[in-house]
Amino acid sequence: MGSTLCEHCAAACCRYLALPIERPRRARDYDDIRWYLMHEGVSVFVEEGDWYIQFQTRCKNLREDNLCGIYEDRPKICADYEPGSCDYAGGDYQYDQLFTHPKQIEAYYERRTGKKLTAASPSKQQASGRASRQRGRRNDLVQLAMR
Repeated sequence: MGSTLCEHCAAACCRYLALPIERPRRARDYDDIRWYLMHEGVSVFVEEGDWYIQFQTRCKNLREDNLCGIYEDRPKICADYEPGSCDYAGGDYQYDQLFTHPKQIEAYYERRTGKKLTAASPSKQQASGRASRQRGRRNDLVQLAMR
């Protein structure tokens, strides 16, 4: 194998995965993101207006020398990755927003809405209505099963 950027890199691209998520619109969406951020190794970032959840986790196929242990049979997403735009060659990476702690998303929500992000518990009436709907769905399923 000839000299590649990968031979000089700490394999940053093989130590996380990021997946797109819906842009938060409601308080509940922001509260869900707050919950994500309560987990170790999880961050949320915004890049060019798109929201992503990122998990710091090492690829199981990454060898000790930071090269791919299944290079010839690697997944298409890896083969499509452009080394010229990789984390190693890219220099300082700038996010539109980066959230690594629940307090950060709470502050962001408050700046955007002027309201505090709180986990509002459902009222007794809402909880009662939800339980009633769930019982109704179970009864519908039982009736279908009996046919």
